[in-house]
Amino acid sequence: MDQPQDFQDGNILIVDDDAGILTSAQLFLKQYYSKVYVELNPQKISNHFKKHLIDIVLLDMNFQKGKNDGDDGFRVLQEILKIQSNTLVIFMTAYGDIDMAVKALKYGAIDFITKPWKNEKFLTTMETAIKLAESRKQVADLKNSRQYHSENEAKDVEGFVGRAPEFVRVKQALDKVAATDANILLLGENGTGKGLAAKYIHQNSARSERSMITIDMGAISETIFESELFGHEKGAFTDAIQLKKGRLELAHKSTLFLDEIGNLSLASQAKLLSVLQNQKFTRLGSNEEISVDIRLICATNMPLYEMVEQGTFREDLLYRINTVEVKMPSLAERLPDIPLLMQHFLSEYKFKYKKTTLTIAELEMEKLKRMNWPGNIREFQHAIERAVILADGIKLLASDFQSSRFKVEKFSNADSLDLKQMEITFIKKAMALHDGNITHAAKELGIDRLALHRRLEKYGIQ
Repeated sequence: MDQPQDFQDGNILIVDDDAGILTSAQLFLKQYYSKVYVELNPQKISNHFKKHLIDIVLLDMNFQKGKNDGDDGFRVLQEILKIQSNTLVIFMTAYGDIDMAVKALKYGAIDFITKPWKNEKFLTTMETAIKLAESRKQVADLKNSRQYHSENEAKDVEGFVGRAPEFVRVKQALDKVAATDANILLLGENGTGKGLAAKYIHQNSARSERSMITIDMGAISETIFESELFGHEKGAFTDAIQLKKGRLELAHKSTLFLDEIGNLSLASQAKLLSVLQNQKFTRLGSNEEISVDIRLICATNMPLYEMVEQGTFREDLLYRINTVEVKMPSLAERLPDIPLLMQHFLSEYKFKYKKTTLTIAELEMEKLKRMNWPGNIREFQHAIERAVILADGIKLLASDFQSSRFKVEKFSNADSLDLKQMEITFIKKAMALHDGNITHAAKELGIDRLALHRRLEKYGIQ
């Protein structure tokens, strides 16, 4: 029988006190599965679970000569399930007893094999078990991945709307590439909706049944990057108290969205490139390679091509992540969409803050189109939320949407329009607003972290 390609990833442990049985079973299964381990002593089973992710255990029912009641196997089964409750156990015995088989299933085994076995029946049993193991892992991964994506992901995509020519052009491009597995690079200013575009691509892809996994590179420090991306084994470092799957592993068969990829250090870029080239990685503290099948979407507002020339971003990584490159338009390039965006956000916040009677006149909407929105859609959204919160009546005015967060006191008496002083004031306001968080302050100002770092040093702002 040909090797079943879908089952190569299964980790199988065979436990039997007969060395001949172990050798025979391992040689047979090695024809179909790459990771087949054996153990003569059932007391050493836990060592295998510490070293490997065991999916299936083939377990002998009797480890004492002269005994055939299966009690040894039932006892070891309980110990295995205590170590890892989702392990699939298949009993092996030289005594084909239907009552014992029923008892084995009652104790938690999933099947029963008699010795000597028939190869075809043996392989069919293993194929069924591997399918079940894979199904259970997928369910577990979907549950685990919920901590890495918004529960409102599908709802968020409803806001990805527009009629402006620039937006229509972008959406048409995304519709074309969404159905493929091509790597996509989203470029554009802060607040233009790159994250929303990534969700839109994922929701319209063949991988949409699984959760999109997101990593904000601007929010992850260099010291925890590897652990977050690759995961770690228990004991890999001081605080590694249990096995942790990394975002790469959680994104298997799904989409991995790397936001703010321009913030990645050269060392981390090299590690990411290796994964993308080989589709394999190892957890921290392990030598075992894990294969992954991911669709990659990256986003940044940083000038990656200039960074390549400056030597701060790898050229080979850039061409690996931008099979298709899409630039998100600024709000200034899609002013006709302001009424649509207003309708979407206003509807959301009227419901959230229980102010369902709020409306805005068409004349006021035209005034909003003429206002400056340097923070793009994100700033526009925040302004709408603020206006709804502070609204006293039922009619919203364009003046209600003007933010006072960066109001420059110097303008009140118009005795200075010094650009340097204005920039210093804006930076100080942004840093104060976000309690010194450089990543968030940079996003608020519409610049990248490196640019903000340079300005903080230039002006001596603490």
